[in-house]
Amino acid sequence: MAKNIRIELRQLRSFPFPLLGAQHMIFTNIARKKGSPVSKFALALALVAGGALGVTALEAPAMAAKKKKEEKAPQLAISKEFVAAYQPAKDALDAEPADVAAMKAHIPTVLAAIQSEDERNAAGSLLLNIGEKSKDAALQLQGLEMMIASGKVPADRIGLYQFSAGQLAYQAENYSQARESFQRAIASGYSENDVEVFVAESYFAEDKIAEGLASLTQTIETRKAAGLPIKESWVRRGLAMAYNNKLMNEANKYSLMFVRDFPSDDSWGDSIAIMLNGGGYQNPEILDLLRLARRTGSFRDQRMYLDYIDAADYRRLPAEVVSIIDEGKAKGMVDMSNAFVADTRQQASQRAAQDQKDLPGLMKEGRAPGASLNSVLAAGDTLLSLGRAADAEEFYTKALGVAGVNTPMVLTRLGIAQVDQGKYTEAEASFNKVEGARQAIANLWSAYAAQKMAPAPAAPQSPMTE
Repeated sequence: MAKNIRIELRQLRSFPFPLLGAQHMIFTNIARKKGSPVSKFALALALVAGGALGVTALEAPAMAAKKKKEEKAPQLAISKEFVAAYQPAKDALDAEPADVAAMKAHIPTVLAAIQSEDERNAAGSLLLNIGEKSKDAALQLQGLEMMIASGKVPADRIGLYQFSAGQLAYQAENYSQARESFQRAIASGYSENDVEVFVAESYFAEDKIAEGLASLTQTIETRKAAGLPIKESWVRRGLAMAYNNKLMNEANKYSLMFVRDFPSDDSWGDSIAIMLNGGGYQNPEILDLLRLARRTGSFRDQRMYLDYIDAADYRRLPAEVVSIIDEGKAKGMVDMSNAFVADTRQQASQRAAQDQKDLPGLMKEGRAPGASLNSVLAAGDTLLSLGRAADAEEFYTKALGVAGVNTPMVLTRLGIAQVDQGKYTEAEASFNKVEGARQAIANLWSAYAAQKMAPAPAAPQSPMTE
């Protein structure tokens, strides 16, 4: 049967580039008319270029020696030959209006003149600036890589350079190169702008979903262990990638993470709907999932109520069927003009009245020594559906000791009965014993019990825009 799923797939946004504060360009202060649009990407790369050498023009050592001591810049290994090749390129870069062809025409000469790592750094910065001004991302990346390779980038900025190189490689769809740059940035101690998450995204972009999820999970768990915030969008992303690629074990993990860290009607609704749709469950499991949806207030439309009616079965749990139909009607989600709903409610109502009359005998039979498993479970299920949780707990506890019992199902329902009594610690203990196919269902119930016992504030989120 179809299940209502509303999972939001947030596609990778434009990379958030850091604003580093006022910096002077190494070779040029790119002029823009007041009010002209500047992308965050272009600005960040311009600022990356700034501050690497801290000078606006290159001089050969003999010329630099003429400066006063108090004005002397750090000694650079810059040859006269390199300055001669570099200066015309700088002049072309500074010229207005910009002549892209003229700027790029000088690049081969500058590259051929490189004899030292200082010159490689200077040439890289020149290429970065020409690439920025000409909107040539490949040239920007080449320049950044030259600067990084020179070993002349200050230690406190190398991570930013590597991160920016990763961004450019990602936008060029060179995902493995982007990932290597992001990983080098992390190794350098860079931790801004969700750099770890972009490692996961580079895997997703290559359809390496399992690797991406492993990376994203590690990032989230590491940040949690360090007391650092995580974003809801990261968890949504992992959940969507797992579910849409039919990795249900991972989807179940992210569903649990979603409701634990960001409890809301939406997170509960998404997590339950995904489990309903992808878990391959039969009516007994579906019923217990929908019971959780009812208690978390995460029903979304009539379809979910109809599924609940079907799973509960008016012949087995008529009182619960009547209750859920009436609740759906009160909330405006169940249309009583629907012939199936109206007929089912009528028959369920009649059976519920009879169940009430038969209940004392059912309980007596279930309590009898040597009572059959069916008798014990029938009493427990009927009592739970009638809202008599304490009595239901008695029979589910007894059923656990009867041969042939479906232990995961009975533990789940024992936990539900305990939740309904406010016995949250006992409920968690019951849910945590569930194994097998029902374990994912029990884990969600356990999270619900924990939240009822000690409601926790939503996990702190980074102040960065989602």
